[in-house]
Amino acid sequence: MKTWLVTGGAGFIGANFVLQAVADDLRLINLDKLTYAGNPDTLASLVGNDRHIFVQGDIGDRTLVAKLLSEYRPDAIVNFAAESHVDRSIDGPAAFIETNVVGTLGLLECTRDYWRGLEGAARDAFRFLHVSTDEVYGSLGAEGKFTEATPYAPNSPYSASKAASDHLVRAFHHTYGLPVLTTNCSNNYGPYQFPEKLIPLIIQKALAGEPLPVYGDGLNIRDWLFVGDHCSAIRRVLEAGRVGETYNVGGNAERENITVVKTICALLDARRPLADGRTRESLITYVKDRPGHDRRYAIDSRKLQDELGWRPSQTFESGIAQTVDWYLANQSWTKRVLDGSYRMERLGS
Repeated sequence: MKTWLVTGGAGFIGANFVLQAVADDLRLINLDKLTYAGNPDTLASLVGNDRHIFVQGDIGDRTLVAKLLSEYRPDAIVNFAAESHVDRSIDGPAAFIETNVVGTLGLLECTRDYWRGLEGAARDAFRFLHVSTDEVYGSLGAEGKFTEATPYAPNSPYSASKAASDHLVRAFHHTYGLPVLTTNCSNNYGPYQFPEKLIPLIIQKALAGEPLPVYGDGLNIRDWLFVGDHCSAIRRVLEAGRVGETYNVGGNAERENITVVKTICALLDARRPLADGRTRESLITYVKDRPGHDRRYAIDSRKLQDELGWRPSQTFESGIAQTVDWYLANQSWTKRVLDGSYRMERLGS
């Protein structure tokens, strides 16, 4: 049985990855600090499962990381751990540097030392996969897509911190020979997403009949990737990716933010109409844009598709319908999340 150390495995993407991998008979050592975005409730189905070992802790705690590596001898490390919300990085950038840069450095140093102690086939097969974002590339105009060769041009404290961590991962490969892989993904959506992000935020507010805040003119474009497809892409890169390489992961689903919001409104109107007869589109409210709001992201994932044969299984239409249905069926999960500090307010001033 393969053993992987997953960091940030109680967060949105990490938890979906853990659930998928454990279902496929992998053993996961799940290290998560359980900040506001880490939710053990997402992993409730794994309680008592000996293929999932949860450890609460920080990737920057070198003593703890070294102990886990020594005790469980993982075949791979998948690093999801990150502060990841742009608006929060505007309000408080220091936490993003601490986790995404300093924490990643500590994890890399511990991994390097562990890998150096491996021998033979175990050393050859070991991989460190770093999960990153398309936001490190900056903003696109009306044409073109981000490729793996696009120069980095981060525009927010969040994306700057992720760019720094990407550079550290690359440096540890070229300096020490550490067998690394990096994935840069487009905007994820799907089950278990913390409701500060656009799609779950709009779903919750629309269900409650509240105003639906849309930044600026609503014409900012993102390439939307269903989280299950992202997890399958990471698995494929771990299996067959070329060491030292970066692979972009996209959903081939560019949509303006306002289109995403209107799609959610229509799905909810069909499934759960408002009692007063209003359409959800009537709740859309344009609000002041956030500082440094990138206009357009679009991912060219041809390298991943051509080299490794990965394709997204969901269109945006199928994925967003599944997502809306999941939130409708799992309101108890969302309510427990909202019992914490976040109350669906606009962040990033």
